[in-house]
Amino acid sequence: MTLLDRVRRAAEEVAAHSDHVRVDHARLLELAASLQRLPMELPRLDPGTHHLGQGEETVAFLLTLDAVNFGSGYFPELRPFMERTGYFAVAAALRHRYLREGPLGADELAALRPEDCACIFGQSPDGAAGELMANFATSLNELGRLLLERFGGSFAALLNAAEGSAERLVELLAGLSSFRDVSSYKGFEVPLLKRAQISAADLSLALGEGSFGDLERLTVFADCTVPHVLRLDGVLQYSGALAERIDAEEPIDAGSGEEVEIRAVALHACELLLAELRRRGRRVLAMQLDYFLWNRGQEPRYASRPSHLTRTIYY
Repeated sequence: MTLLDRVRRAAEEVAAHSDHVRVDHARLLELAASLQRLPMELPRLDPGTHHLGQGEETVAFLLTLDAVNFGSGYFPELRPFMERTGYFAVAAALRHRYLREGPLGADELAALRPEDCACIFGQSPDGAAGELMANFATSLNELGRLLLERFGGSFAALLNAAEGSAERLVELLAGLSSFRDVSSYKGFEVPLLKRAQISAADLSLALGEGSFGDLERLTVFADCTVPHVLRLDGVLQYSGALAERIDAEEPIDAGSGEEVEIRAVALHACELLLAELRRRGRRVLAMQLDYFLWNRGQEPRYASRPSHLTRTIYY
């Protein structure tokens, strides 16, 4: 069984044993019917916040960005950057650093301190933002060491080692603890690997068609937005206690049963949704469905309601 097969199998197992989150199959079929003829595009990278069209520099930028593509539970505490917030503030700050001083090399990444990250990303070195900057430094240090120890400091060499396989790139990145998005749930491991998978997706978008030959192997990128949208669309049903905690914006602990169920059952629901769309003659990549649901989550009906809040290094 391959790594991404294990992701799917584990999500299915969580859904079968979940105490707090379940799939409403009737509503899932209704959603599939509504999506059957809607345009569902590939994701797009924003040229205002991403360093695009620069060959190996773009590869370096995206791998570096996805090494710090987490912290949604901290975002309410972060300063905007150039009027951007959340993930886009982080991306815009990194792009600004690239334009001002050039790329961060592997040796620089390996040596970054939390205060350096606070400077790069325009954040306070103290409080919750400082905690996130410390996590950023740890993740970037680890990426830098991997590049130095195994790939001669070259981002392109890391990409080339994937040999055109998105799944192989996920496997390479999942060897890093900061990308190893695996939780323990009722005696078995649940790998979701959000950031490793989105790294492959981002690189495929930047490098163009044919950069990876197996993008269909990727799952959706289990975070806080996709389950939130599925919940408000009625596809996911939460227990009363969990729903009350989320609506009250009470933090959900990383790795807790509730948090694992939210993400894993959402991923499983998306696998069922993709299968139903295929049955109806519509072939959609998981990354397309993820992008569609993420954009839906920015609409007022969804954005006005709180999604689950978790401080974690995985999303």
